[in-house]
Amino acid sequence: MSTDPQPTPGADPRPLTTEPLPLDLVNTVWIDEGVRHDLLQYPGGVSIWLAAAGFAGTVPDTPETRDALLVTRAAIGRLLDEHGEHDDHEQAANGLNETLRHGRIQRLLGPEGPESVIDTDSPAWLAAWSAAEAYLRLLEEHPDRIRKCANPECVLHFYDVSKNGGRRWCSMAGCGNRAKTQRHYTRHRKNTAPANP
Repeated sequence: MSTDPQPTPGADPRPLTTEPLPLDLVNTVWIDEGVRHDLLQYPGGVSIWLAAAGFAGTVPDTPETRDALLVTRAAIGRLLDEHGEHDDHEQAANGLNETLRHGRIQRLLGPEGPESVIDTDSPAWLAAWSAAEAYLRLLEEHPDRIRKCANPECVLHFYDVSKNGGRRWCSMAGCGNRAKTQRHYTRHRKNTAPANP
């Protein structure tokens, strides 16, 4: 698969942008009409993601930030892969733990009472560390709600917050609608096919 042209400066071109931070980071890679897109590889793409994730002004758009995000995204992505080998899972866990070594949550007593402050080696690690830490929280809360889109051609992940836990698609407007259209086409074709003599 080839990579597409760059997005419009400042615009977030991703089809799914409302997921928890670790999934939002993984979803900076997506496939559209057979073309692989990678927001973090585009000029300005890191800034687009930092702004969308709430880190504009606190995390610099530098090569160190980009590298930290890429390493963390790769680790989380491999951990999300249900079909990975045991060694892959262990390497991915080590990668995630390496990201987590770059920061910690510091508890302080502030003027308004208890505070929790994230302290990282450098500002470049804040977004990556926050995504790694948030992934741990998702695993603690409802790991069964972390899902990959049911469309085999889609690489997006989501956190299912539906009441019955039955969400299957990254979006009903995208993959869900395509699946519905395909089912309709298959049924229609089956019903209109000439009978064998």
